[in-house]
Formats: sequence, C-alpha cells, structure tokens
Amino acid sequence: MDSMRSVGTLTRADLAETINRKMGFSRSESLELVEAILGKMCDAMEDGENVKISGFGSFVLRDKNERIGRNPKTGVEVPITPRRVMTFRASQKLKERIASAS
Repeated sequence: MDSMRSVGTLTRADLAETINRKMGFSRSESLELVEAILGKMCDAMEDGENVKISGFGSFVLRDKNERIGRNPKTGVEVPITPRRVMTFRASQKLKERIASAS
C-alpha cells in the first residue's frame, strides 16, 4: 500500500448515516443519537473519567505537573503550566485490524 495515500475523515454525519441505514432511524434521530453518545463521552472526560470502548480503545486523561521547558529558537527556559491532557490508546483488536489493513 502507498504510504502517501490520502486519508479520509469520518464525521458525525457519517456515523449518523450508518445508524440511519443499519437501524432504520430517521436522519435526525440518528444524528441525535450520535450527539448524545459524544456528549456523554465529553461529560465523562470533563468530570475526570477515562472513557473505554471495548474492542476500540480508551480515551485516557492524565494530569501533568508544572515543568520547565525550553524555547527551541532562543534556548530560554520557560515554565510550562500544569494541565490535563488526553490520549487515545487503541485496543489490541483495533491495532491488529489496522496492521492487517496495511
């Protein structure tokens, strides 16, 4: 496979279209369902919870302490403020699917 292939983007509308086709819900009901799921995920992360979707992966929150960074252009040290970051960890099943698709 060409490593320079263009990468498409899956959107909320695409997810809603899949629900519409597979479940028979109307387009507006399908979009509401997608919005409700994404809203629930966002609320959980806002409350400090990780989100795990079996067979897909986990959205993991981590609190980073203040640390000293360096401006790469000037070399001047600057403090980096404490913050919460989110990472995505793919499940083993998803990693295997991606690896076999290349």
